[in-house]
Order: sequence, then structure tokens, then C-alpha cells
Amino acid sequence: MSIAVAIVEDSEQVRTTLERVINRAEGFHCVGTHANGESAVETLPEQKPDVVLMDINLPGINGVECVRRLKPLLPGTQVIMLTVYEDTENIFNALAAGATGYLLKRTPRAELLEAIRDVRQGGSPMTTHIARKVVQSFQQAPPAAQPTENLSQREQEVLDLLSQGFLYKEIADKLGISYETVHTYIRRIYEKLQVRTRTEAVAKFLRR
Repeated sequence: MSIAVAIVEDSEQVRTTLERVINRAEGFHCVGTHANGESAVETLPEQKPDVVLMDINLPGINGVECVRRLKPLLPGTQVIMLTVYEDTENIFNALAAGATGYLLKRTPRAELLEAIRDVRQGGSPMTTHIARKVVQSFQQAPPAAQPTENLSQREQEVLDLLSQGFLYKEIADKLGISYETVHTYIRRIYEKLQVRTRTEAVAKFLRR
């Protein structure tokens, strides 16, 4: 099945280029483009993309706030932040708000498409530096009281593998279940832990 991608980018040139790349690639199609966060928040819930490419420095509602508003409306949609340079603080804030990873805008076409496939399969494209900062935030967080006690044995197994960095398809192979079943478990885990993102779920698991 083709991966539905939406683009939120204020530069018309960049937006057009990304749209062209997506629509010309086999297995991808662009369901919408937006020049600002306001338009994205209003329209993306109807377009229901699998993956959103989100400019981090948007006019008006910035990329971080846009992710924060969209995530409750599109819990199953993965968001990749696009940046001109590695702005550590903004990228971290975007991940905390619900983004799945980030890419520099100068990322080659093949790597961009691979990153979209990756997040669709449960990956999180980011540099080691950013990943380390995310882990440090887990370590510094105050301990929670048995956050995973309401999870079933299987759900805990899925979350354990997720915390180790395995992709959804790899978790499915390891546990002998289907890719769709892994998605179902992940959704139940999010509901039980009252989280909206993989980052929050793993954080609670690591604090157990």
C-alpha cells in the first residue's frame, strides 16, 4: 500500500520540490501541502496522512506547537521535523511534543524516502546527539509509581522491545505476530499509559 505523505513548509520552492519527490517515488503519494501550521491543524485531520514532513520554523504556529496540536487529532500519524540546521533545543521540544524524528532539509532524496519508510515501520530517524539528549531526559525524570502495572504480559514484551529500538516489523518477527497486531498492542499501550508518543511510552517504561 502506498504511503500517504503531507507536507507543511512555508517555502514554496521547498514545498514544491518535496511534493515532486514524493509523487514521483514508487510507493508514495502526497495527500496535501500546507504553507503554515494553521492550515495544517485545520486540514490534516481530514487528509489523514501516514507521515507528515513538518518544517520546524513555521510562521505563526511554529512546527513544535503544530505537532503538539495535531498529535491528539492524528495519534497514528508519524511526524518528521525538517530543519535547516540541527537546532538541538527545538528538535528535542518537537520530539517531546510527539514528533517521531527529524531530517535536515539538505537530506538527499533517497535518504528522505528511506526515512519516511523507516518511521512508517516504527523507526525514529535522528542523530546520536539528539538520541542521547532524549535518553538523558528519561534518566533525569522523577520516578513514576509502577507505570506499566496495568499492561498485559504481551504488551510489556512489546514495550520492552520498543524501548530497545526495534522496528514494528522486527517486533512482529520476534514475537511471531503480525505487523497489524503490533500496531494494536502499541495503541493499547498508549491508552493504558495515557501517552501519545513512542518517546513518552518508552520514558515511562524506563522509569518503572
